[in-house]
Amino acid sequence: MRIMSTAARFRELGKKIICVGRNYGAHAKELGNPIPEKPILFLKPTSSYVSEGSPIQIPKGCGSLHHEVELGVVIERSGKNISESSALDHIGGYILALDMTARDFQDEAKKKGQPWTVAKGFDTACPVSDFIPRDKVPDPQNIGLWCKVNGTTRQDGNTKDMMFSIPNLISYISQYFTLEPGDVILTGTPSGVGPTGAGDTIQCGLADIVSMQFTVASSQ
Repeated sequence: MRIMSTAARFRELGKKIICVGRNYGAHAKELGNPIPEKPILFLKPTSSYVSEGSPIQIPKGCGSLHHEVELGVVIERSGKNISESSALDHIGGYILALDMTARDFQDEAKKKGQPWTVAKGFDTACPVSDFIPRDKVPDPQNIGLWCKVNGTTRQDGNTKDMMFSIPNLISYISQYFTLEPGDVILTGTPSGVGPTGAGDTIQCGLADIVSMQFTVASSQ
């Protein structure tokens, strides 16, 4: 399968974006959330993809938009009930991603026991980098992630701090969702998430392998 490097191509190829919540203990604690005993999953629609050159749009009515930098895993080979030992064979490569979150929407939904769909899945909620070939990330379980807002470092973490490893996530997810070529798994965010506003510039990177930059704009 040939995976192109643009958000438009990901929309065309992938059927789903599967996200993992609270996969870094420090992040769970900073938001006052309990440490999960098993992966917490939620979905973003592929319409939430956006690539550099286009802004992140604050969703209508949102008063608290947060950045969450993450390593994304791009699936190349279909699978169901995948074993942990064979999980890496299903990976075609990686992306750097931001899981943009309308935190006030999410907090309200959590209080009411409602889904996070709008808080996590609005248009431009999933900024992504160019596709990163698998051989460019020799150890995806030990690589740095960073995020800056207006030049100030907010997040500086490492994937080694994941509570659920990438093979474990692929195996667990595939028990419930058949993984298909072009699907993306967002593996969670380290601590340091925080608010952004219209006019802000978000920069983030995966070690020195790839970086990206987005501006934040008011809702249209």
